Amino acid sequence: MTDAPFIRSNLREQIKDVILQRILDGEYPSGARIVETRIAQELGVSQAPVREALRDLEQLGCIVHEPFRGCSVRAFSAQELIEAFPVRAALEALAARLAAERISETELLRLAELLETMRAAADRGDAHDQSRANASFHATIVRAARNATLERQWSFLEPFSRTYISVSQPGLDLRALSDRHVPILEALRARAGDAAAEAMHRHLMEAAELLRPMQFSEGQRPNETELA
Repeated sequence: MTDAPFIRSNLREQIKDVILQRILDGEYPSGARIVETRIAQELGVSQAPVREALRDLEQLGCIVHEPFRGCSVRAFSAQELIEAFPVRAALEALAARLAAERISETELLRLAELLETMRAAADRGDAHDQSRANASFHATIVRAARNATLERQWSFLEPFSRTYISVSQPGLDLRALSDRHVPILEALRARAGDAAAEAMHRHLMEAAELLRPMQFSEGQRPNETELA
């Protein structure tokens, strides 16, 4: 994998993003060791920002650090992802409500561009690019809320949002998933806070439902009581 040159002022975040994306791509599978010195050498950076990035990923729950063994990749179960969605839905609905009042025209244009990027990736069957644009779409709205506390809390759920596509069902309709963002964008363009919040909440809870078959495949088969 070839990574773009790093901007020295933001090494920690860029390295974190590279490692996270490799985890999502399966390049670093569950249980794989992540060697700090090797990554630093590969990326052409010192060990300090790699260490900081790994610490961030450990706090986000992507990485496990064990004494004398170092860091390894922790897997997310479908159950963990499903549990994260109501929390994301609450935070991002609030973000959408606030963003409807505060979002700039430049940010609205960015959202439109990301929607088209999602659609183009979906049309060529590229789940990786679709997932990255999807994550950027949501992050743009959270930033547009102009609420540092909300953004900080949301950041802890970032791995869950970015892991979603990589573990979802084979054959998932990526174009339909992309188009689910349209009502959110339309509400933000109209500066309609209630509509934006409702569209965001509905979007995320519908997405959670797409993961439930994965939950059952992990050994939690539904029974009559669970389906009631």
